[in-house]
Amino acid sequence: FTRVRQKSSVQYATRPELPKLAYRRVKGKSPGVVFLPGYGSNMNGQKAEALEEFCRSLGHSYLRFDYTGHGLSEGVFTDGTIGTWKKDVLFVLDELTEGPQIMVGSSMGGWLMLLAAIARPEKTAALVGISTAADHIVTAFKSMSLEVRKEIEEKGVLTVPTKHSEEGTYTFTIGFLNEAENHCVLQSPIPITCPVRLIHGLKDDDVPWHISMQVAERVLSPDVDVILRRHGQHRMAEKDDIRLMVYTIDDLIDKLTTLV
Repeated sequence: FTRVRQKSSVQYATRPELPKLAYRRVKGKSPGVVFLPGYGSNMNGQKAEALEEFCRSLGHSYLRFDYTGHGLSEGVFTDGTIGTWKKDVLFVLDELTEGPQIMVGSSMGGWLMLLAAIARPEKTAALVGISTAADHIVTAFKSMSLEVRKEIEEKGVLTVPTKHSEEGTYTFTIGFLNEAENHCVLQSPIPITCPVRLIHGLKDDDVPWHISMQVAERVLSPDVDVILRRHGQHRMAEKDDIRLMVYTIDDLIDKLTTLV
């Protein structure tokens, strides 16, 4: 007897004046879990899939979705900004979930998770950041020498090497960088008071692990743990990485549902 693995089906949420968002949802108990993918990624990655199976086995609700211009959602990827994708997350929280959620954000999704938690404290039960990229592209740009920055401003684009795209690079326009600056969170205390867990690999070549430390120092929550994996890389999709993510969420659900 083999257990048939049910899988959620893709649905589309319509928004007035905005591109449709593709999502998959499993109904279940509260708190629910919402997965926020990384830049250029989608809701079918290993972490997103593993979380669905875990939430289903636990009987908790789960939602994963594609940002505007990503995966199966409508919209043009290159038109997207941090603001565009933050708006997507808020729409998903407001319209597609019930009650407070545990947000799990991967890379840029970790940045968006922080922005969403600040904007919707009542919808945020806890946060789990994986290779959190808070402010990362803005910080990277600002840490470059003046000459290099001038050159980038003249060309109008910043090109960043990466193992995660077919071209081997990500390209960010100056417009994207300027817009992203409006959403930086590391300059001052971060008004988030729920439990926060930050998992990061020391071998992350894309997003330095000390970003997770900075987030931990700045959130106002009394309950913050940083978990550093010595061999962890940016993707955090090895079997043990996924196990750690699942254990972390399991523990949070335990904590949140047994609070007296």
